Amino acid sequence: MMDVVAGVSGSSPAYVYMFIEALADGAVLQGMPRQQAYTFAAQAVLGSARMVLETGMHPGALKDMVCSPGGTTIEAVASLEQNGMRAAVIQAVHVCTEKSKEMSK
Repeated sequence: MMDVVAGVSGSSPAYVYMFIEALADGAVLQGMPRQQAYTFAAQAVLGSARMVLETGMHPGALKDMVCSPGGTTIEAVASLEQNGMRAAVIQAVHVCTEKSKEMSK
């Protein structure tokens, strides 16, 4: 499982940094100062990770708890789905794992 660990844990800080940067870029696009945007984005990621670890709840269930019917969050989630966020992350883990396997030969 070490190759999979590379894809899901070893390399994932880079994925998370990219996500934080993208969140901040979105906030800056809407008028928030960049440093404040980085702080809000990083705190959101930190708090979300804590919820997964501390509650033991499935991440999908936690997501569903935040998505009000017809609300802003479900609208944003739908946009992320339409733009392939989940598929892009799954593919990133896959290519990282395969590269790790290749390098260990």
